[in-house]
Amino acid sequence: MSASLPGSRDLPRSQYDLTTYWGRVRHAADLSDPRMMFVSSSGLEQAKKLVSSYKQNHLPHMTPELWRAKKVVDSTLHPDTGEPVFLPFRMSCYVMSNLVVTAGMLTPGLQTTGTLLWQIANQSLNVAINNANANKSTPLSVPQIAKSYLMAVSASCSVALGLNALVPRLKGISPNAKLILGRLVPFAAVSSASALNVFLMRGEEIRQGIDVYPVLSEEEKKKLEESGESVQSLGKSKKAATIAVGETAISRVLNATPIMVVPPLVLVRLEKTAWLKARPRMIMPLNLGLVLATSLFALPLALGAFPQRQAISATTLEPEFWEKGGKDGQVEFNRGM
Repeated sequence: MSASLPGSRDLPRSQYDLTTYWGRVRHAADLSDPRMMFVSSSGLEQAKKLVSSYKQNHLPHMTPELWRAKKVVDSTLHPDTGEPVFLPFRMSCYVMSNLVVTAGMLTPGLQTTGTLLWQIANQSLNVAINNANANKSTPLSVPQIAKSYLMAVSASCSVALGLNALVPRLKGISPNAKLILGRLVPFAAVSSASALNVFLMRGEEIRQGIDVYPVLSEEEKKKLEESGESVQSLGKSKKAATIAVGETAISRVLNATPIMVVPPLVLVRLEKTAWLKARPRMIMPLNLGLVLATSLFALPLALGAFPQRQAISATTLEPEFWEKGGKDGQVEFNRGM
C-alpha cells in the first residue's frame, strides 16, 4: 500500500469521503476492480515511482494519473508489509477466485461427495485469502494456519451435510419450499464457516493484539513530513484486534449473503421456464453468470461496511492507551480486508 513507500508526505487516503458508507463503497470498488489483475510488474513499479515522487514532494498535487497509480499500489501491496499480495488472493481477484468455487457449491443436486469437495475447496480459498489480507503485525505460524484450516473445513462440512440431511425430513412444508431450502443450504454453511474462518485464521491477533497508532492532526502530520519520521506504534491492543477481526467476519457474511442467496433463488424460477427445460445444458452457464454479476456488486458493498483504517476513541481500548490518543483522543489501526 502507498504508506509503505519511501517519502514522508502522506497521500490523501482516498478521492472519496471515507466517513460515509457510499464513499467507502466507491473506494472498495477501486480496491476490488478486476482490471487491477492485469497490471504488469513494470506497471506496478511505475505506479510506485509516481506515488513515491508525490511523497517526496517532487509532485505538487494529486492528478488523475497519480490517483490511478495510488489505486494500482493500494490494490496490489499489503498495507503492513508493503509486499505484493499473491495475485489469486488479492481483492481485485476475489470475484474471479470465488466464481468457480461458488458456482460449484450452488450446483443443483450435489451428492455427499460433491458437497464435501466443494466446501473443502471454498474453505481452502477462504483460508488463503484471510491469511494474505490479515493484519500482519501479529502473523500466524504454519502449525496455527493448519489447525485453523482443519477446524474451518470441519465446521463448513458439518453444517452443509447436517442441513442437507435435515431438509428432506422436514414435514408440513410444500415440495417447492423444500427445493428452495435445499438450494439455500450452501448459504448457511458458507456464512457460518466464513465468519468462523476469519476468527480462526486471525485468532492470534485477538490473543496478542495488533498495533495501534495515534490519529494525527494536520499540524502533526506536517511536522512528521518535515522531520522525515514515521508514526510510531503505541503498542498492541487486544480490544482493537477483536474489533478488527469481528468487523471483517461480518463483512464476509455480508458478502456471502447475496452471492449465495440471489443466484439459487433466481435459478429455481428459471428452471421452471419452458426455455430452460428445453436447454438443460444452459443451467451451468446461467449459474456462473448469476454468481459473477452478483459478486461484482456485492463485494464493494460488503467491504465498504467498515473502514479499512479504523479510528476509534482510545478510551474504548485497554487502560494503557487512554492517555495516548492523538487528535480528539483517537487511535487508529489497520482492520485488514
